[in-house]
Amino acid sequence: MQWAVSQGWLEAVMLAGVRMTAFVFIAPPFSYRAFPARVRAMLGIGLALAVSPVVAGTYAGGDPAAFLMALLGELVIGSALGLLVFVVFQTVQSAGHLIDIDGGFQLAMAFDPTGMVNGAQFTRLFQMLAIALLFASDGYQLVLLGLTRTFQAIPLGGSLDWSRLADALVSASSQLILSALLIAGPLVIVLFLADVGLGLLTRVAPALNAFSMDFPLKILLVLLFGGTVLLALPAVVSSLVERALDWMAGVTGG
Repeated sequence: MQWAVSQGWLEAVMLAGVRMTAFVFIAPPFSYRAFPARVRAMLGIGLALAVSPVVAGTYAGGDPAAFLMALLGELVIGSALGLLVFVVFQTVQSAGHLIDIDGGFQLAMAFDPTGMVNGAQFTRLFQMLAIALLFASDGYQLVLLGLTRTFQAIPLGGSLDWSRLADALVSASSQLILSALLIAGPLVIVLFLADVGLGLLTRVAPALNAFSMDFPLKILLVLLFGGTVLLALPAVVSSLVERALDWMAGVTGG
């Protein structure tokens, strides 16, 4: 039995695989370091084979120099799209970071080599919950669907509109800060009011040294009211998936 594989189809699959693999290595939830690099590379190749009927019909290969330039271009496109999705989903981790700072958990900061996170408990907890919710809600499938649609907007060998990408990254970064404040805002306000209350108590009765109870009280408040923030995470992750798809479509013009 002989298998006939055209050179154009093989080049198209390789180019699509470069875009897919670059995206998978940067964009969550696939960028989580607990997933072996070999598995992520196999996922990128498998996705490239899945979209081969679409990309092979729009690619005209044959020139080695053009193919090498197209490889570099697909690497840049996949990395740029993955970076955009990464920035969008940093919202959840940033919200946990705010809680760690105001709640006193930042004193127990540690480095998590699996998530490449240098933060405290809620920073890592929120990141792991976001990844779990992406898989549990099939949000990762929507992210991959948005990636496959970019091949219609930007065929193999095409290029991004860099002005659109720059505007999207700036807007995503600004919304990241605002969204993190909205997620962690209620708990941050509670912790701020606790500081105000302790300050007033110290002013009324200095001998009590109320600020000695600052860290234990904040930790207790975070543990008591932190559940309200966790209950909001499923809706937040769903909203972030939709936002990531909108940004990808806006950058690629799809």
